[in-house]
Amino acid sequence: MYKNIKHVFFDLDRTLWDFKSNSREVLTEIYNKMNLANRGVRSVMDFITTYERINEQMWEAYRTGNLSKEKLRYGRFEKVLLIFGIQSDSLGVEIGKYYIEHSPYKVGLFDHSHEILEYLSKKYELHIITNGFEEVQHVKLKESKLLDYFKSIITSEAAAAKKPDIKIFKYSEEQTGAKSHECIIIGDDVVADIEGGKNAGWKAIHFDPHREHEKVADANTIYHLSELEMLL
Repeated sequence: MYKNIKHVFFDLDRTLWDFKSNSREVLTEIYNKMNLANRGVRSVMDFITTYERINEQMWEAYRTGNLSKEKLRYGRFEKVLLIFGIQSDSLGVEIGKYYIEHSPYKVGLFDHSHEILEYLSKKYELHIITNGFEEVQHVKLKESKLLDYFKSIITSEAAAAKKPDIKIFKYSEEQTGAKSHECIIIGDDVVADIEGGKNAGWKAIHFDPHREHEKVADANTIYHLSELEMLL
């Protein structure tokens, strides 16, 4: 279906690495270890859903250049605690450190991740393109035993540009020796991955495992990674 494709770029979080499940596992540990129930946080799910909402807002601010990496890492937990009436910058920092240190070591992947990467690696050069933090993404890949599939790991910090900025896609081409018509991106984020890739002249496949989005124009949508065997 896709002619001339030589380079397949995967987003990592929410595409191969199951960010939601892995994150919730760490947040549950935090809730119990930090004794948040006795501090006024009603339930672990209240803590998790509140965090996810705040984190999404702050990641968007980070992606658009309106928030620093440091403020994102620790400020999100300070905001969550304030919502529950807990005023403690030190606890926010403590929780932030625990989350950063432990979440990359979780190894939950979407079904068929290893199988599809094994299949594709025999036909294409595979790469990661991610807005995630440089040091964290390498740990995730290593611990999940994904690292060996990929020839290049392109991060927004190394590129000095975040998806959907065309600069990170052009940087990826420079780093891999690829031409835009030879590239395809597979990712979950409609704006960052799909629109960003298309604007750079790449093909794009939208991964929507929870069926949360409308189909995107000029891009195939898949709901399970195994479907890539029919497309690539």
